[in-house]
Amino acid sequence: MKDKLNSLLREGTEKIQAAKTESELDEVKGALIGKQGVLTEIMKEMPKLDAALRPEMGKLVNNVKTLLTEQIASKKEELVLKAGAVPEDFDYTRPGIAPKIGGLHPITQMRYDLDDAFRSMGFEIFQGPEITSEYYAFDNLNFPPNHPARESMDTYWLEGHDSGTASDKLCLRPHLTGDSVRYMQTHKPPFRFVYPGRVYRNETTDARHERAFFQYEALIVDKEFTYTAGKVMIKSILSKVFGKDVPVRMRAGFFPFVEPGFEIDMGCLVCGGKGCSVCKHVGWIEIMPGGTPHPNVLKSAGLDPDEYTGFYVNIGLDRLVMMRYGVDDVRLFHSTDLRFLGQFR
Repeated sequence: MKDKLNSLLREGTEKIQAAKTESELDEVKGALIGKQGVLTEIMKEMPKLDAALRPEMGKLVNNVKTLLTEQIASKKEELVLKAGAVPEDFDYTRPGIAPKIGGLHPITQMRYDLDDAFRSMGFEIFQGPEITSEYYAFDNLNFPPNHPARESMDTYWLEGHDSGTASDKLCLRPHLTGDSVRYMQTHKPPFRFVYPGRVYRNETTDARHERAFFQYEALIVDKEFTYTAGKVMIKSILSKVFGKDVPVRMRAGFFPFVEPGFEIDMGCLVCGGKGCSVCKHVGWIEIMPGGTPHPNVLKSAGLDPDEYTGFYVNIGLDRLVMMRYGVDDVRLFHSTDLRFLGQFR
């Protein structure tokens, strides 16, 4: 047995040194010390030895295995270094090829810029779930039971979870506004927070609409807050994002979750207010609804509407990106065309 082990060590060393690739070395390793290797077969003879010889032979087996393992590791390192070696005729003076790098999607860039802007004004950033219940998506937001937004023609209901009580019915969130109630139920007022994310609507896609798009909501709830302060906040945020003063107007509008409510427009930056297909040739584009949280919404959050008021806006993030880059079709931002997206790295 001792002769077999010495012979294995000698022949194994020769085979290891003769290996020219990592795959060849792996084959040698398996043949020498693998489960079906020569060393394993030799070890099967141990029970047949005299009991007095077993300790010596066991020690020799371990030494042989250790030496072969070390040689294999050393040879593998040698082969790896050799494979990565620079050819002798390599010209170091030739200019290299810059690797292709990725970048943030323009919508993601805009979201991060808004995050920074709102953080500078003392807002917290909050994230809610993309799958929500009818209770949070509609009931808590003062939507009447027969409101068309609850129908499948507007909202994506999950198969198998599209019936039962409002808490049982699940859908892809059609807006972010329900997340505001989640936040208010788990925090103590006053509130100042934003909650960005993707939402889903059963809509026909066109240059201004997508089925899955991004919103960015902000909510302030305090014992006193004026509309003037809300408008100043909007202009400050837009000016910071676009790097210049942006014209803003507020028109009366109706939304179940605010009272009173406003349609908030900004001057179209695609055409400079002259009129184009994006702004429907009026020079203004709607970017967000806003207003004071409806008393029923505050009640859903466990707040007394006689004590608290506030200001809410829901920014259409995709449209804001269109304004930033002067792009007239939102579908381009949701495409996989790297020729288009590569411009924004």
